[in-house]
Amino acid sequence: MYYIKKRIEISAAHRLSLSYESKCSAVHGHNWILCIHCRAKELNADGMIVDFTHVKNMIRDKMDHKVLNDVFDFNPTAENIARWVVENVPACYRCDIIESEGNSAAYEID
Repeated sequence: MYYIKKRIEISAAHRLSLSYESKCSAVHGHNWILCIHCRAKELNADGMIVDFTHVKNMIRDKMDHKVLNDVFDFNPTAENIARWVVENVPACYRCDIIESEGNSAAYEID
């Protein structure tokens, strides 16, 4: 099995729809760090699982310097964003997201 990990930093804002009162219900921003893990049993014709630049561009084009509520049709929690990454980045099986110092989330397929 082959593995790669791509670390990407983006700046983006969001507001959370929560069932309780929270300051996070107001629009606020983070410098997010995403660690995207991909794997494959076989390499493609170029000798890669997926090109690092393609992963970077896909994430930055979608999320960097955006209000994530305008980008996604779900509540943009770190957990939900991690799931979206795994479901949309080719060969991705895990995504770790650091939203802010001391606050992180991860999603991994079984």
